[in-house]
Amino acid sequence: MSGKIRNYYAGGNTAKGFYSLYEDALNQLNRLFILKGGPGTGKSSLMKAVGEQMVSKGLDIEYLHCSSDNNSIDGVIIPKFKIGIVDGTAPHVIEPKAPGIIDEYVNLGVAWDSEKLAVHKEEILKLNKEISRKFQTAYDTFAAALKAHDDIEEIYINNMDFEEANQLTNELITLFFDDDTSNKKSTVKHRFLGAATPKGAVDFIQNLTEDVEKRYFIKGRAGSGKSTMLKKIAAAGEAKGFDVEVYHCGFDPHSLDMVILREQGIAIFDSTAPHEYFPERETDEVVDMYTRCIAPETDEKFAEDIARTTKPYKDKMKEGVSYLAEAKQLRDKLESFYIEAMDFTKIDQIKMEILEEIEKVINKE
Repeated sequence: MSGKIRNYYAGGNTAKGFYSLYEDALNQLNRLFILKGGPGTGKSSLMKAVGEQMVSKGLDIEYLHCSSDNNSIDGVIIPKFKIGIVDGTAPHVIEPKAPGIIDEYVNLGVAWDSEKLAVHKEEILKLNKEISRKFQTAYDTFAAALKAHDDIEEIYINNMDFEEANQLTNELITLFFDDDTSNKKSTVKHRFLGAATPKGAVDFIQNLTEDVEKRYFIKGRAGSGKSTMLKKIAAAGEAKGFDVEVYHCGFDPHSLDMVILREQGIAIFDSTAPHEYFPERETDEVVDMYTRCIAPETDEKFAEDIARTTKPYKDKMKEGVSYLAEAKQLRDKLESFYIEAMDFTKIDQIKMEILEEIEKVINKE
């Protein structure tokens, strides 16, 4: 029987720049291989190959996806044995906490021909500079989109019944936990369920909730208190000793988009664009914050203002994604120089050595 694959992001291209949750994603591992090497050196392919090998053995794995390349991953974790492999290069530079004991650098640079790379030195330096500039422009553009989003939120905040929102939140906390407590310390994991990528907004809600018994779809508007509700539910779960998966917004990392309480068989998430879903199982349920907490006919009364503020938000988001796509094209060009200079038989040997080390840990258990 094959293992399950769980997909999420540990870093994202956000309105606050590149935002990393890698430390949180990796901090409970007992063994971590940190891959070093340039673009195109086979880091993602190596990690995918290891992941596939583990799944074929019946082990569950987690893929940490790359927000800057839809076809790449930045990490793979084997939760049962607390083993991980991660791309430790910029923008998510990973420093070892206990070198040789927990963490181990793996240098893929041993497989490239430096003389072949040197031929393209000036172009490589130029591409690196241009890629950084494109990402910064994308982050600046997302920041402008967030400002426009704040204008949309203000309309709904001004028409919000906060007491009703608090009441609804308390009702859900009672429903989720009642008098239940767990006789242990809570483990809280912070992640991203989605990201702004070169191909637009991507999310893994369906994958992350596929084996969760009860799903709650929060419907509402910007500023209707969805994130605040999720933060309170997460805090309640932690206080009661339950493990909590906290999924941050890939656009504004200070906001939350989903909380999963696997021990309780519950997932609750913001089910509005760009990750809008609708109930499809008998156990799925909608939590309508607009109807419950926003003054009636707010959409109709402020239709003109909402349309006026929504357009710049959507335009800036689309523009920001275009810069990510341009950065991806430049990065593909940069990767081509490294691919041309690589001896991938050496990478295969490194992969086999990592697999041997992982097997040793598995066989000890």
